[in-house]
Amino acid sequence: MLPLILLLIVLGLVWYTRKLTVAGTLVAGVLAGVIFKGTGWTGIVLLGAFFMLGTGVTLWGKKDKVIAGLSDAESSRRTAGQVLANGGVAGLLGLAAWMFPVYQPALLLMMAGSFSAAAADTLASELGVLYGRRFYNINSFKPETKGLDGVVSLEGTLLGMAGSLIIALLLGAVGGVWQVGALLLAGTAGNLLDSWLGATLERKGRLSNNLVNAANTLAGAAVMWLYTLL
Repeated sequence: MLPLILLLIVLGLVWYTRKLTVAGTLVAGVLAGVIFKGTGWTGIVLLGAFFMLGTGVTLWGKKDKVIAGLSDAESSRRTAGQVLANGGVAGLLGLAAWMFPVYQPALLLMMAGSFSAAAADTLASELGVLYGRRFYNINSFKPETKGLDGVVSLEGTLLGMAGSLIIALLLGAVGGVWQVGALLLAGTAGNLLDSWLGATLERKGRLSNNLVNAANTLAGAAVMWLYTLL
């Protein structure tokens, strides 16, 4: 009962502080439940770390981002679609680990890869626009305006790697699984794929931002799956 009580308390606080919509809160609860059943507290710590990182960097430099037209003045709640885009892959992996516990170690690594990619993309996007100096279209490498889909900077990419590093260190500290290099690779690969899709298919309206983010987390998980085969 303790995990259920804690989950309900956290979800209540998340909804009360207007971080998620009602639907987003319900979806987050389901994802947290299957992640816990499949990977225990390790998965929950990774989920919580990504959520806190995402919330923190979104609020960081909020005034400057609003002035630059890179963010809305009103803090918007995350929708169910956004929750699924960033945590849906992790939720499916948690469900698979719950149903097939013999594969739990590999599925946990894949889950960490998805969170590593999600954290890398979030930090690169939210902090890169603040601290980047030169911005380029990832597809053409030509200078372009910051904040546009598919525009990257060296500083933003490095900050994204810092997000992946946090996830990797938490997996080692809480789960006893030290795969820092692989998770840095997984996070960076997902982040760069996210930017490439943003510069190509998202700009043309062929993919939504939610689908691009989902592809990012799927790529991070896929890199760790390939790693387990080595």
